[in-house]
Amino acid sequence: MSKEKVKDTVNEEDAVKEEPVEAEQVEEPDKTEAEEDSEIEEIEIVDEKFYTINLKDVWKAPRIKRAPKAVKVVKDFVKRRMKVDDVKISNAVNEEIWKRSIKKPPRKIKIRAVKDKEGQVIVFHPKGA
Repeated sequence: MSKEKVKDTVNEEDAVKEEPVEAEQVEEPDKTEAEEDSEIEEIEIVDEKFYTINLKDVWKAPRIKRAPKAVKVVKDFVKRRMKVDDVKISNAVNEEIWKRSIKKPPRKIKIRAVKDKEGQVIVFHPKGA
């Protein structure tokens, strides 16, 4: 027998001897909207504004660059209006832009821009507007 075959048989025997230990999985409950709102409130909102951004100029870009350009337009719009450099887009807004693929972003989008005391702006999807 070659050394490789001996090693393989030893590894198989070790694998048989070991019993799998099941770890107890603790399921975290899904967050409700109220809990998500409370997390937003923890940001210590300094300023909050609602905007409707017209994305018609995005459609002048090549088809395969429209959705990324729409994200850039949203960020630039918020930077200009809120007078900050640090802008983050929430997952909900990003999903709305990318909903119909890279080729067909929306013509207009409604957003809620929230500025915290550190000067950071986060762009959310408006819940009531």
